[in-house]
Amino acid sequence: MNRTPNEWLLYCRAGFEADLGAEIADRAARAGATGEVVTPTPNAGFVRWRTAEGAANAIHRDIRLDSLVFARQSLVAFEPLMLDRQDRLGAIVSLVNQSGWNFESVWHETPDTNEGKSLVRLSKSLSRPLESALKKGGGLRRKAGGRRLHLFWLSGESVQIGMSFPGNRSEHPGGVLRLRHPSDAPSRSTLKLEEAWHVFIPRDRWEERLADGMQAVDLGAAPGGWTYQLVRKQMFVYAIDNGPMDKGLMATGQVEHLREDGFVWEPPYRLDWLVCDIVDKPMRVIDMVERWLVKRWCREAIFNLKLPMKKRWEEVNRCLARLEHELGARHIAATVRCKHLYHDREEVTVHVELHD
Repeated sequence: MNRTPNEWLLYCRAGFEADLGAEIADRAARAGATGEVVTPTPNAGFVRWRTAEGAANAIHRDIRLDSLVFARQSLVAFEPLMLDRQDRLGAIVSLVNQSGWNFESVWHETPDTNEGKSLVRLSKSLSRPLESALKKGGGLRRKAGGRRLHLFWLSGESVQIGMSFPGNRSEHPGGVLRLRHPSDAPSRSTLKLEEAWHVFIPRDRWEERLADGMQAVDLGAAPGGWTYQLVRKQMFVYAIDNGPMDKGLMATGQVEHLREDGFVWEPPYRLDWLVCDIVDKPMRVIDMVERWLVKRWCREAIFNLKLPMKKRWEEVNRCLARLEHELGARHIAATVRCKHLYHDREEVTVHVELHD
């Protein structure tokens, strides 16, 4: 067993392993990193990138988690470790001690699959005994640079040991931000926008960028799942859709429902926010949002791109490259980020902030 971490371990939604593999292979090639994607198991919920000894930490540092679309978590990792059912802890403690690394905390995680969930009870039963053994060996201590040890359980006999560093990791177990669905929301899609705010906007800037009295538009709004989130933030909303809106939202007095086509509607003045969850071809949505940004009809935008069944990374990359090129060609300063959120399905969420 190699005692130096030589893998880059990334979590993703089950079924998107090939897309994440294509993304990291593309990003690594552009960064000049050598290595290869270990053939991903379909619907496994993770991808492994194997590289030269000692190089895993560099690629993890250079390609940040928040710049990746399909990854939920990013770890520097050792090769999977086979365990003896009679002494699972011995091999884990031995590997950590021999590696020379130490950590401030230990997280037990499993793939976000039905098979992974069946391993949760096992991992919990080993948590306290493992922490005690690591403390005795010096692998777990109070001050260790914020490093976290991750035990990613693959089966009852196999675990992949990884590590994460402050500022370049998800602070949610499994890389998943779980939100409670509001009972009065018109649809479950409301959680997509709420999660997007958590992911794209620093919490200490919410009062500034999600302020009371702001004005927003929801293109393709009906029945109002995303409008619901805007109203909760005390914004005034143009809801653009030919379909009916939720009666409770309309009763707030904060929503003006216009039965028009979201692809052609134009605002009467500059708005603070554009949000859009229209089901259509990704590039058609890009064309529409690009027009809004070029004409500066909004200050920030969050929108979804519905993905094809195959070559999803290629389509996302094509759309983002097109948007960034057009903004750059017009000398429009903007930050563009894209993420396959936990509450997304066959789509990704894009956030654009214009810099005036």
